[in-house]
Amino acid sequence: MDWFYRTEPPEAQEPKELSVLPDIPLTVGEVSGIIERLLDDRQLQDIMVQGEVTNYKHHARGHRYFSLSEKGGGSLAAVIKCVMWRSDAERLSFEPEDGMEVIITGSVRVYPPHGAYQIQVKEMTRGGAGEKYLLVERWKKELAAEGWFAIERKRPLPSFPTRVGVVTSETGAVIHDIRTVIARRYPVEIVISPTAVQGEDAHREIARAIERVAGRVDVVIVARGGGSFEDLFPFNHPDVVRAIAACPVPVVSAVGHEVDVTLADLAADMRAPTPSAAAELVVPDRKDLRLALRDLRCQLGGALLSRVSRAQDDIAALRDRLRPQRFCRKIGEKRQATVDLSDRLERSFSTRIERDRLMLAEMKTALEGRSPRAVLARGYCVAEKDGIVVKSVDALLGDDRLNLRFYDGRSRVVVERVDHDGNL
Repeated sequence: MDWFYRTEPPEAQEPKELSVLPDIPLTVGEVSGIIERLLDDRQLQDIMVQGEVTNYKHHARGHRYFSLSEKGGGSLAAVIKCVMWRSDAERLSFEPEDGMEVIITGSVRVYPPHGAYQIQVKEMTRGGAGEKYLLVERWKKELAAEGWFAIERKRPLPSFPTRVGVVTSETGAVIHDIRTVIARRYPVEIVISPTAVQGEDAHREIARAIERVAGRVDVVIVARGGGSFEDLFPFNHPDVVRAIAACPVPVVSAVGHEVDVTLADLAADMRAPTPSAAAELVVPDRKDLRLALRDLRCQLGGALLSRVSRAQDDIAALRDRLRPQRFCRKIGEKRQATVDLSDRLERSFSTRIERDRLMLAEMKTALEGRSPRAVLARGYCVAEKDGIVVKSVDALLGDDRLNLRFYDGRSRVVVERVDHDGNL
């Protein structure tokens, strides 16, 4: 004899205990109801599950559908279907993808139309990095309480820096991008303080690199390319945040992509979305400076000409007032005085205009003279060893290979001998 479990129909006000009724088949809806009641267990509500995302789909309406399987479980791994409704998915700080390990929080529910159970996900974090996320949040609260992120601490960037410090890895495209932008906009000396930008001890190296370059430049760029949360984790460390806050010159942070926000970004005086954008922030554009100088020259010239024209009109009005015949003798005297005054005014304004023109020319010459290329054009050159500017013979040894940078190019030389001045 067959046995079936039977429950009250769905429209009943209160569910009753399951009873066993022989030879009476259940409807599909009744079976789904039984399953739903069985799954409505506190042990399956608001649970945390860790696994690997598979079959991930981002629906056009914002919902997220995926499965969660055992990490590295192979073809026999257990799989659970999951859904995350748009209202919950909008709080995600990252975009899940197939193969990513995550930790979800949700409840097991049955979906009667498909006769399948699934987890309705309320929250999701990256698996394996959950502790680090919590650690970063704790650091963020502690450092904010210490005042390192306060708006009042932010300093303006210098308008015309002569040296720019760059704290980043010696390899990669970051240094190339920064050099290219600065050379195009406003060539200045770049002082590189190399450091590891990821790894277990990277935060210590980054902090030391900032301290090493801090007193030698006018502004510092702390930069690295994009990466995962794990890759950018050193830039969240309190050692790096405190090193940026203690830097005596303004700091621009360009860490990761625009969507990545680290604690180093919050502590810096200014944040840039990319290393190239950071280079644009720290130096002006000489094309814009030339245009501004030309506009100022035109405004000053126009103002002076306007003053001369008003003075001539005033003189003409005075001449008209001195025309009556009864004042012939005085008119003659006043006329001569007026002519003399007119001549003096014209000479005075002409002298003033000439002096202002000379002053503008001197300003232009001084501005162009500050360019590093102008120094090189006078016959100087810059010696670099391993990409670092050589400032003393103490840094040189015999057979060292140097790069010499001239006004119009570069050359590579070999040191044959190193001589020290006698007064050292």
